Amino acid sequence: MPKEIQVKSVLNKTKKRDKWFLDDYTFNPYSSCSFNCLYCYIRGSKYGFNLEQSLSIKTNAIDLLDKQLANRAKKKQYGVIVLSSVTDPYLQIEEKYRLTRQALEVIHKHRFPVHIITKSDMIVRDFGLLKEIERDAILPADLPQLKKGVIISFSFSTIQDEVGKVFEPGATSPSRRIAAVQDTINQGFLTGVSLMPLIPYISDTSEQLNQSFSLFKRIGVDYVLPATITLFGSGKADSKTLMLNAINKHYPELIKKYEKLFTASTQMPHYYRKAFRKKMNALCEEYGLNNDILKAAANKVSHEKR
Repeated sequence: MPKEIQVKSVLNKTKKRDKWFLDDYTFNPYSSCSFNCLYCYIRGSKYGFNLEQSLSIKTNAIDLLDKQLANRAKKKQYGVIVLSSVTDPYLQIEEKYRLTRQALEVIHKHRFPVHIITKSDMIVRDFGLLKEIERDAILPADLPQLKKGVIISFSFSTIQDEVGKVFEPGATSPSRRIAAVQDTINQGFLTGVSLMPLIPYISDTSEQLNQSFSLFKRIGVDYVLPATITLFGSGKADSKTLMLNAINKHYPELIKKYEKLFTASTQMPHYYRKAFRKKMNALCEEYGLNNDILKAAANKVSHEKR
């Protein structure tokens, strides 16, 4: 069962806005995660094998968010709030606790823009409220390209359900996520894909990449943000250990390659990362997809004006 906790602060002001995710602030109504992605960077021995066992609900999160945003709004310190940076805002427990829903109501009250990053299709529940946020948000003055008060990124490591079951056992299936992406696009939101991390020799092959980019182009996503995998730790519940165990069990033909890649390193080799960037740029150009949210935002506004 998830624990109910009280915290001293919930709104984190970032030191420097990330150029990919445009985060001026981050907000996490829950801690830990029930999606149990094996590659997750927050994994460590203190979480155990099942991240769901350490789930916590920040019961005073909404009152704190209201006070902290009121203070920021009074000082006109408007900026993009990312939901969420270290867990998913639409975990299964959101159906019961509705902290993300309540947080969005508070964010709308104080007129802040949001960037939601999720692996869930539950976001469709909040389309009406997100429309209100988009209409009323005060956008950062130093981001003139950003004309939308809502950005929605769906996270994928694969578009194949059978692969998702292995590496993201608790998450919404990729096929249901794809349906939610389409619904989000149909609503007119600035919508993209956080294609990270791609799984070596499984979802980063030329065949899989072309299938993914072809799909994203067909359904009309505004941007794709691809990234390589990084695996940490040697403990029994760390991401590197869990990923190697999963590869050995489900893809034994790849285990020697993975051991070569990760036994002495946390990330893919430099030559791979260099080739990866080149490949992703080429795919984005080939399929006419942006790999930058601000460029996508400018293009979307230009297209809507036509």
